Formats: sequence, C-alpha cells, structure tokens
Amino acid sequence: MAPSDDVPLRRALGRLRRPAVRRRVRAAIAEELLGTPRSLGVVLAFVAFMLAVGAGYYAPTAGDVPVPLWPLYADSAVAVALGGAVLLTLVPTVRAGGSVVADAPASRPLAYLQTLAFVWLVTFGLWPLVSLNLAFSQYVAAPDAWIYYWGVLGTHLCFVGLALLFPAFGRTTRGALALALALAVGNVALDYGMGYHPPLLYEPGPLLAGATLAIAGFAVWLAWRSFPRLGETD
Repeated sequence: MAPSDDVPLRRALGRLRRPAVRRRVRAAIAEELLGTPRSLGVVLAFVAFMLAVGAGYYAPTAGDVPVPLWPLYADSAVAVALGGAVLLTLVPTVRAGGSVVADAPASRPLAYLQTLAFVWLVTFGLWPLVSLNLAFSQYVAAPDAWIYYWGVLGTHLCFVGLALLFPAFGRTTRGALALALALAVGNVALDYGMGYHPPLLYEPGPLLAGATLAIAGFAVWLAWRSFPRLGETD
C-alpha cells in the first residue's frame, strides 16, 4: 500500500487529467507570471536574453544562407522572437490593469501568431533533446559542455514552458493550424533536404530529419488540443 502522505498528491495529479482543471491551473500560472507589468517585464527581459543568445548562435553561419531563408534557418531564434511578439500583445492589457486571461485581445491575425509561436517554441524547445543526444559523447566532451549541452537543454525547455502559457489567453483556427503544419514541413525540407540545418557538431541524417518532423507534428497536435478556437466562448 502507498503511504498515506502520498494520497493527496496522487489525487491532485489525478485531477490534472481533467481538461477543465488543467485550464484553471494554466490560467492561474499565466496570471501570476504575465499578469502585472513587473512580472511581464521580467519574462520579456528573459525572452530578450534568449533571443540575443540565439541570434549570436546563428550569426556566424547566416552568411551561407540566402537572406529570404533566414526565418526558417534560425529556428530557435525565430521561435523566441515569435514568443516575444505574443507577449508584447499583452502589454496594453496588463498596463491597463486588465486580466491576461479574460481581457487579452483576440483576432484572427493574433490567432495565427499565437499558434505559430506555440508550434515553433514547442518544436525547437524539444528538438535539442534529440539533436544533442544523437551525439551525446561529442557534446558532453566539449570544453564548454555546460553551455553546449546542459545550458542548451535547459534554456530550450523554457521555450516549452512559455508556449504552454499561450492557450490561457490565445486562440487558434483551422487555418492557423494548417499554416503552422505546412511551415513546419517546409522547415524540415529546408534544413535537411537543402542542408540549411542549424550548426551542429555532426552532420545530421534522416534520423534527425524524421524526429524533427515528428516533433513538429506533435506540436501542431498539441496546439489543436490546447487552444480554444477563435470565436468560442468560455
């Protein structure tokens, strides 16, 4: 038998299986992290830091990529930029003292932005779990392994945490989901079909390409499951 102290925890975790409970938890976290000018400013500052780091990662090799393809080449940096753009849309609401969950603006263009940001953040937040571990020995043996392995994994998992807040105030549409999926497939084709993949310590092959496509498909599915549809009432 399980210790009696474990019973409340198990019950709480069991309640998280209910969509309504997950929505309330997500809304509470979103209000806590994004609901005041100070807390939203802190999150935006952290996002700006991650964007600067990401841009610095891609900058040395960006010259080898045609400029029109930069938005699909700089995967992680673009994901953070999209996430930051979503957060900036909340600034007027928060400054006016409104609720992030109840009073955030909603429109079709915002639904497209929120959906695409969610898919990109989840995809490239999870992507290093595969890409780095396919060459685990090379990354942990690198002189700056704490940055190139642990640092990358930690910061990219923050992408996922940020994205999971978006359904608390965002919306999606079938068109937005279809566009996100089409761009994700195009991104994989560009990265691994044309060779414009992010800089790695090894030459990626079909395994990483297939894994990236699977992660992107999961991200679109998760967006479909997580976001309310535009025009729905709570």
